[in-house]
Amino acid sequence: MQDLTPRKEDLDPIEIASRDEISALQLQRMKASLRHAYDNVAHYKASFDAAGVHPDDLTSLDDLAKFPFTTKQDLRANYPFGMFAVPRDQVARVHASSGTTGQPTVVGYTKNDLDMWGTVVARSLRASGLRPGDLLHNAYGYGLFTGGLGIHLGADKLGLTTVPISGGMTQRQVRLIEDFGAKGITVTPSYALSILDEYAAQGLDPRKSPLQVGIFGAEPWTNAMRREIEDAFDMHAVDIYGLSEVVGPGVANECVEAKDGLHIWEDHFYPEIIDPDTGQVLPDGALGELVFTSLTKEAFPIIRYRTRDLTRLLPGTARSMRRMEKVTGRSDDMIILRGVNVFPTQIEEQLMEISALAPHFQLELNRVGHKDEMRVKVETLPDTVELGDEAGRALASRVKQAVGVTVKVDVSGPGGVARSQGKAVRIVDNRPKE
Repeated sequence: MQDLTPRKEDLDPIEIASRDEISALQLQRMKASLRHAYDNVAHYKASFDAAGVHPDDLTSLDDLAKFPFTTKQDLRANYPFGMFAVPRDQVARVHASSGTTGQPTVVGYTKNDLDMWGTVVARSLRASGLRPGDLLHNAYGYGLFTGGLGIHLGADKLGLTTVPISGGMTQRQVRLIEDFGAKGITVTPSYALSILDEYAAQGLDPRKSPLQVGIFGAEPWTNAMRREIEDAFDMHAVDIYGLSEVVGPGVANECVEAKDGLHIWEDHFYPEIIDPDTGQVLPDGALGELVFTSLTKEAFPIIRYRTRDLTRLLPGTARSMRRMEKVTGRSDDMIILRGVNVFPTQIEEQLMEISALAPHFQLELNRVGHKDEMRVKVETLPDTVELGDEAGRALASRVKQAVGVTVKVDVSGPGGVARSQGKAVRIVDNRPKE
């Protein structure tokens, strides 16, 4: 793999500023953001008043803990535009969640918000190893999902040549990567595996592809998956983080020279880690739920938003800004199986240790009698079909030893696990609703 480390002179000065400089800027911007939300969003005025706090009560960054959280339910309750802090005619763009699990959450952006979003995504793409003039194959979905258009904003800002292919049509994905000579690809890690399968189907060696860096996000993925993808393509694989309620992709990104966690662009997004049960703020280094407060958003300020993502905050390394550890899972995606907490990434870690199995998997939950049961659906590689039963037993044993639960493993041949052209559907819960 080539050395893609960016030059220090190409970085934004704030990326390598002192912690004192970063904290001073955060406090200044946080005061303004709290005031903006309180004065212009009825929900925030009501929630602040109910909690007995006022924007003027913020005199230090630690004072943010006095303010109430914002949840996805708050956003749904104010559908569609109740959380906007500017008149609707000043909103330059609207994105929304799919709404498949409830009322959609709607977010808006002013022109200044779009400029800020492009800036942090450009910073993320540069940290990943891309430079002006490089060709980016953008396979994130376009539309109301923030992935495709968010990445596109940053690619334009950085001066990349962007191929806006979106998701799907996997045969065409491979052809255009090869024909156009893409240096970088932005895509979910699960769909990257589908692209890898297509390389094999076309008889092409992915290690000879023009790709030098893959920027993967929108779903949790493990370092074992990183090693699999890097080895398969002979390219760097880095993590990007974002969520539409905060801005979209570009909230944080790994630096290609370190790959030791995602640097949060703290000049625009203030992170906290809390105990998901008590809401207490935890010190840096502790595992808990990630919470974000926006510092510069105009149309849709977000105050102490509970992401449900589980991670830790760590000191800066390649940049001065703090890092977040790779997300291990979501508190609302956690499976409680016979009293044991299980995350899909824990299953993935064990799966990646078995060479006869492909990295595709899905978890199916059923209730048999009065007991819950988990089936892990996996598949073999094309040349290891005869090893399927043995590999299935090995996976069940590894899960029992490492995670502490007994699972049934269903092993199929290549292509037997459902594929996704966007975010992977890892959990199918067939248990009766309580």
